[in-house]
Amino acid sequence: MVIIITGASHVGKTILAQRMLEKYKYPYYSIDHLKMGLIRSGITDLTPEDDDALTDYLWPIVREIIKTAVENRQNLIVEGCYIPFCWRQDFDERYLPSIRFICLAMSERYVENHFKEIMEHGSEIESRIAEPDCTKDALKEDNKRTFDGFERAGEQVLLIDSDYKQAMEKIWDCLISAFPSKECPGTSGSEGENRYE
Repeated sequence: MVIIITGASHVGKTILAQRMLEKYKYPYYSIDHLKMGLIRSGITDLTPEDDDALTDYLWPIVREIIKTAVENRQNLIVEGCYIPFCWRQDFDERYLPSIRFICLAMSERYVENHFKEIMEHGSEIESRIAEPDCTKDALKEDNKRTFDGFERAGEQVLLIDSDYKQAMEKIWDCLISAFPSKECPGTSGSEGENRYE
């Protein structure tokens, strides 16, 4: 089973991957590590700020890693933000039944009301370098772009709208009870509603 965890910046992808590693002993592969290895080694001239170009550059590599894991019947969690909205079109029926997809985003209201806490938790699993470009407006824009893009592609986005801990517990409970055979329902502050605002 391959589990793809994606979403906007600072939404908790790495925390979720770490918890799944601890619970299920599935190794996880950080796309950020691949990105920085390729950048720091000089294999690419792209920089960490080249998000769209990095998605185009990294996805063919990540896609083939996923296919190899499925073919080898290996469990793997793939975590990072460089997943294209139309990722499913790159896999046929030999692969899709063995892939679970989780996308996380925070609502505009959540970012507005909790920006300081979001930034304080940025290094909970990994030590992040200071991010002066990560402003409240930039984070809102990133979350909206992520939500809208994956929703337009027909994917379900798990929306964190009010209480982060409660939302993550709902996502985690869903994963525990349904793992690995079902998709999780959307998580939003409004009962059953899954839309961005």
